[in-house]
Amino acid sequence: MKNFIEIGNTEDEQAQQIKKWLRENGPQIIAGIVLGLGGIWGFGAYKAHEYQQSIYARILYLNSDSTAFEQLNESHADSGYLQQAILIQAKIAAKDKKYELALQHLSPLINDENSLIANIATMRMASVQLEMGNFSDAIATLNNTSADEFNGLYSQLKGDIYVASNNINEAKKYYRLALSQISTDSKLQNLISIKLADLN
Repeated sequence: MKNFIEIGNTEDEQAQQIKKWLRENGPQIIAGIVLGLGGIWGFGAYKAHEYQQSIYARILYLNSDSTAFEQLNESHADSGYLQQAILIQAKIAAKDKKYELALQHLSPLINDENSLIANIATMRMASVQLEMGNFSDAIATLNNTSADEFNGLYSQLKGDIYVASNNINEAKKYYRLALSQISTDSKLQNLISIKLADLN
């Protein structure tokens, strides 16, 4: 880069020198700023990715090591990590068709003070009961909770339960209700509409 201003010039000459200097060096400055910001953003994205990978690794470790899970249960019972680990263990148990074990994991969480955890646990518990063919238990599980932000998801799941139990009129009723409760721009609208159309 060239010198910015030559000393001893008038103000007009100095202004012209500044403009000339910016024309000559502007692209380099802009490129430097872009590269700097890109580096900062890239590093931030990299750190976020590393953090997610470490969380995933910890979860895998907890799933494979019951001692680590027990230690988490004893040492960090009040943290959100324990509830998330329990949800993951329940999901793995359900995937392995160990439904009773999944229900044991989920049962304490449906009354959790964290409403998000409680609602996720409630829906998963009802889904496990559906898989087991315990349709009335699944409906009762969903009826025991009220959460406005989850009503549409609950109604959709009730529709699924009624389809599985061959109660088509109730299934239609709850699919229609779900459509009215879920945001119109949600992708679930299409899925529920397809389910409803299949029943006609």
